[in-house]
Amino acid sequence: MTKRFQAHSAILGANLIYGINYTIAKGIMPDYVGAFGLTLMRVTGALLLFWAISFFIGTEKIDRKDFPRLILSGLFGVAINQMLFLKGLSFTTPINSSIIMTINPVLVLVIASIVLKERITWLKVIGIWAGGTGAGFLILNSGEISFQSETFLGNLMMFLNATSYAVYLVIVKPLMIKYKPITVVKWVFLFGWIVVTPIGFNEFTQINWSEMPTGIILSVVYVIIATTFFAYLLNISGLKYLKSSTVSVYIYSQPVIASIVAVILAKDELTWVKVVSTILVFIGVYLVSLPVERYAKNKGK
Repeated sequence: MTKRFQAHSAILGANLIYGINYTIAKGIMPDYVGAFGLTLMRVTGALLLFWAISFFIGTEKIDRKDFPRLILSGLFGVAINQMLFLKGLSFTTPINSSIIMTINPVLVLVIASIVLKERITWLKVIGIWAGGTGAGFLILNSGEISFQSETFLGNLMMFLNATSYAVYLVIVKPLMIKYKPITVVKWVFLFGWIVVTPIGFNEFTQINWSEMPTGIILSVVYVIIATTFFAYLLNISGLKYLKSSTVSVYIYSQPVIASIVAVILAKDELTWVKVVSTILVFIGVYLVSLPVERYAKNKGK
């Protein structure tokens, strides 16, 4: 099994977790936990896990010149990203959120071309268009969509969240080339936690644990362990061997994954819309990653 195949598998696994998270996180807020309080819980829980694991597998010394990039990665990839996502999701719908997040690959492509000088090729443009079309086609046929005035603030937060995550995917990439994934992610979460703690502490202290149903507690555990710890670790592991634009285009797989899970659980049925959407999404992923494959082969000669 090649490193690049493992990287693609890791990114797909992370997006499987993210695809399920929209509905699970929405059920927690705001009745049981505030968005900022939930953000503090997930960042603190994942931070402890990342640092605990790093002690067992060994640590690396960080060059002083790399700390500004780590701080920015923590700010955009953890603090701003997670707070805006959960707060926005509490104001809007999971369908609206998934639609808005499809702008992420476009933002990553543009930012990576400016910051990392990644070349924008026609294959990448066509791949992003194909993946976006497949994801959008599936979302638009998944239920009622509402962009009414009361959800505007939530939709705006989701857009800013997508932008923040795009910046993160680009600026953290050079660190992945230099360090192990666990080294990068533990520092990224530490700096993110420093920002999140004073903002989310008040909502965290207001949680009434005695009135929280078991199902909601399990949902919180899922958000902390799966969506935060495992998904971030999988994403940053894949980013070590894939370009930022390739990682970002996998976001189109989230509505597809959600539909597949629903079909498996007999809560939905397989339709031609789902089949065509799935094909388009994975064609998009293939086209965006193709130039990277060629570059890797040429570099090895």
